[in-house]
Amino acid sequence: MTEQPLTTTARADALDTSVPHSARLWNYLLGGKDNFAADRQAAEQVLAFLPELVQSARFNREFLGRAVRHLAGEAGVRQFLDVGTGLPTANNTHEVAQATAPDSRIVYVDNDPMVLVHARALLTSSPEGATDYIEADLRDPELILTEARRTLDFDQPIAVMLLGVVNFVVDDEEAIRVVRRLVDAVPAGSYLVLSHPTREVNPEAVDRALAMWNEGGAAQMAVRTPAAIARYFDGLELLEPGLVTCSQWRPDGNDTTPTSEYCAVGRKRG
Repeated sequence: MTEQPLTTTARADALDTSVPHSARLWNYLLGGKDNFAADRQAAEQVLAFLPELVQSARFNREFLGRAVRHLAGEAGVRQFLDVGTGLPTANNTHEVAQATAPDSRIVYVDNDPMVLVHARALLTSSPEGATDYIEADLRDPELILTEARRTLDFDQPIAVMLLGVVNFVVDDEEAIRVVRRLVDAVPAGSYLVLSHPTREVNPEAVDRALAMWNEGGAAQMAVRTPAAIARYFDGLELLEPGLVTCSQWRPDGNDTTPTSEYCAVGRKRG
């Protein structure tokens, strides 16, 4: 394995440990140790009435693995743009993709300084492939696309990965605009892989969790209906089984208990 140079510098002064952050909260739910008291407290408050959140985090991670394995394998995709990366855990996008296709190239994007601190773990690549990390916000797709071109070839198919991140763009039309800009930038044969929280499972608990999160000083979040999530895939060919709860996207024998996180994979037609 080889490690590429880290191309950005951690901004320690930007790390506010007193306010919960979604990347660190998700890390806690997945059993990680890269989180702070505020993150753990926020997670436990939500878990008190939404215990499925741990399961949802796991199902979302398993969906990522299944989707990336399919794209790097059967679909032949060799490039991945993973926006809203989160803190490195097991089975990161580059690990899954390069286990199937060692020449895969992956660009990670996140705006949490804590993720930046740990970005070297995301920059470990197979000798045949490449990885890079961009410090940027989903709301700035032009910066993401400009920086991603250092590593990715935009004349060849790219899988745009947006797992659990579009929900932090609370304005519906802005969210659609941002997703569409990223999809418009990649060529035919590319894919959109997206997951997003909904109210379809346990809506009262989801509403309470959302209100608690949005009142806690962290980045505001939205939940959306399946119909609203489907708009992100307008013009794309949805892979079977379409837009479903994360646990039920090609489960391969895994637990299919419904979860409030929905997902889909769409292909950009030629």
